Amino acid sequence: MAKFRTLDDIGDVSGKRVLVRADLNVPMHEGKVSDDTRLRAAQPTIAELADKGAIVLVLSHFGRPKGENPMLSLSPISSALAKVLGRTVGFVTECKGPAAEQAVGLMAAGEIAVLENTRFEAGEEKNDPALVAAIAKLGDIYVNDAFSAAHRAHASTEGLAHVLPAYAGRSMQAELEHLEAALGEPERPVAAVVGGAKVSSKLDVLNNLVSKVDHLIIGGGMANTFLAAKGVDVGKSLCEHDLKDTALAILAKAEAARCTVHLPYDVVVAKEFRADPPVRTVNVHEVAADEMILDVGPAAVEALSDALKTCRTLVWNGPLGAFEMAPFDAATVSLARTAAALTEAGSLVSVAGGGDTVAALNHAGVADSFSFVSTAGGAFLEWMEGKPLPGVDALRA
Repeated sequence: MAKFRTLDDIGDVSGKRVLVRADLNVPMHEGKVSDDTRLRAAQPTIAELADKGAIVLVLSHFGRPKGENPMLSLSPISSALAKVLGRTVGFVTECKGPAAEQAVGLMAAGEIAVLENTRFEAGEEKNDPALVAAIAKLGDIYVNDAFSAAHRAHASTEGLAHVLPAYAGRSMQAELEHLEAALGEPERPVAAVVGGAKVSSKLDVLNNLVSKVDHLIIGGGMANTFLAAKGVDVGKSLCEHDLKDTALAILAKAEAARCTVHLPYDVVVAKEFRADPPVRTVNVHEVAADEMILDVGPAAVEALSDALKTCRTLVWNGPLGAFEMAPFDAATVSLARTAAALTEAGSLVSVAGGGDTVAALNHAGVADSFSFVSTAGGAFLEWMEGKPLPGVDALRA
């Protein structure tokens, strides 16, 4: 990965106006923030800049407003951010224009304000140069601390980096450094766990990973499609039968790249998907026509754990089974705990990301034991696909 500029390169910011692109797109319930994870992620950068005397102007989108929508104002989120920071945070009712310029002009060194939802502006998602120029008038420096929005070339995520001195914030820096350690120049052997419902949603991920990792562990409904492609009757399991040829092509590509693909050879099956139904653990060739595969079996999980013990790096995206419902969480929990123990022992660098993945690791009680868990969804997935991230590329030195 080419070097990118961070706050360590920024120099003296005292009295400077710093536009910080954070991710304040947080879940709300009855007008209040119900999960402040992303606000806490933004805290180190905002606090560091304010402590160094910068005038900190926080930019973010919130929801999909399709123009101005009072229900999607960042005003209540600025109050929640103030609680996280433990200091006063102002709110500016525009993110550009004379009113915003006047409000920013009244701010003193060390003060913080959130600007209104960037998606209230029609030019935000179009990366309109006119909007970029208008927002840039408010600042002297641009800091991008929103990796989760880095796959979008929008005015506030990419455009500003080309018209102002641009740097990665601490959260963005942590994401990039850990992702580089996982797939850029990792310690080998490297394993990847890729789960989820459908192969079709992870085709680019799989095609990219088989040439980069030594062990590819496929779980979830995706594994059923690969098993079916190899001639296994998967009963009434979730399966994309029309993608058998695609699955076989990925397996062939993996073999050519000397990547070992791990598919389950014993599975947990049930006749219906509900909590604690009658279940059987069977060899994959013993799935009945009226049964569905809902988790990886214990023998396969033990073999996967043994494979992880030979690895130095792990990338994880997606659960192994239908982890939301017991007992189909067993394989995901077991393998996640193995990975966590190896990480804590210092023998494994473990990086995970994606919404279901974070939920699964929290469910297993091991999220804090992984080397790094990314809360980014689309950006993490596109990174795993090997695609360029415009918001990152704009920060390269």
